[in-house]
Amino acid sequence: MKALIQRVFGGFKGILFILAVAVGFFLHLYTQHIVGQLRDEARSLVQFYAQMIARVAETESSSDLSFLFDEIIQRTNFPLIQTDSENTPVGWKEIDVDPRDHSPEAMERVQKILRQMEREGEPVKINYSESQYGFLYYGDSKLIWRLQWVPYVQVGIIGFFILLGLVGSAQIRQSEQRHIWVGMAKETAHQLGTPISSLLGWLEILKSGPVKDQEQMIVEMEKDIKRLGMVTNRFSQIGSRPDLQEMDPLPILKNVIDYIKRRAPQSGKRVEIKSQLEPLVPVRLNPGLFQWAIENVLKNALDAMDKPEGKILIRAGQEPERRRIWVEIEDNGKGLDKSQAKKIFKPGFSTKKRGWGLGLSLARRIIKEYHGGKMVVKWTQPGRGVIMRIELKVQK
Repeated sequence: MKALIQRVFGGFKGILFILAVAVGFFLHLYTQHIVGQLRDEARSLVQFYAQMIARVAETESSSDLSFLFDEIIQRTNFPLIQTDSENTPVGWKEIDVDPRDHSPEAMERVQKILRQMEREGEPVKINYSESQYGFLYYGDSKLIWRLQWVPYVQVGIIGFFILLGLVGSAQIRQSEQRHIWVGMAKETAHQLGTPISSLLGWLEILKSGPVKDQEQMIVEMEKDIKRLGMVTNRFSQIGSRPDLQEMDPLPILKNVIDYIKRRAPQSGKRVEIKSQLEPLVPVRLNPGLFQWAIENVLKNALDAMDKPEGKILIRAGQEPERRRIWVEIEDNGKGLDKSQAKKIFKPGFSTKKRGWGLGLSLARRIIKEYHGGKMVVKWTQPGRGVIMRIELKVQK
């Protein structure tokens, strides 16, 4: 679904743009509807005024007309120009000309405004006794003019806040990228540091003189060199499409568990690491990256241990009806509160004083983006521990 939205709408930015256009279009239509109603009301009032003028002409009494003009027409806020049968202006209101000024310059300006009103709408005729008495020209009030600009102002405001949101989002992404790059640099140094330090130690032993168990030393040095090769291979695959193979995950899980068991005593903590691994069907994996993801979760569990005697349990099983295999890593460490559980996979977030917050973020990215799986905090409670769950699809 996400890929379809990305392809059809161009992602989040495309959806925001389409939303802004849709809102603007709706506001424009609604505003035009209101403007149309206001114009109809104005025309009805002008027609009524024209009928009153004709009535006054028939009765030869101006009292009704004066009342109508003073109490109703003058209180409206739309521009109005009244002409005689020769289309010569005889009165006007709400235009940029003083109604008392009938100088040639003023009349010329009124005529210019009259022609503009005629282009915008048909004038109302004043008829009585089958004779043409004159015309009433009218235009849009200031309220209508302002109302017509409302959709554009609203769309502008919406666009501003969308732009502000995109800028803020870009800043957040840049901040996350900085955390990622800093974390990747530190993680690389950490990953390379252990085998390099070991090799340097073996080298010092060789320099000191003859070695009794030289064959065992060579085996250990080969392990360190393989570890260096594995680390460089892991980092080389980040950011590119990994090569996935149909394979059994159990050997990889067992290999990681053995590595963490050897590493646990170096942390200075007493941690019992157990496993309950059921037989699993093959799934599409990149062995190097999958091993790295499990390793990061186990290291995180080891680092989060705050008990005198810690426990880590690795379980694995499958759900044939859902075509899934799962791996759960449970620890009895310090656990997470609700806010921490929501942010635990964000780059840069760490509950450790000296952590750089990349391990779990990287592990989730490997599982979700590279393997199409899912990684979640299944359960956690402060002071009691965490259960991390990883699910991978079984190919049909």
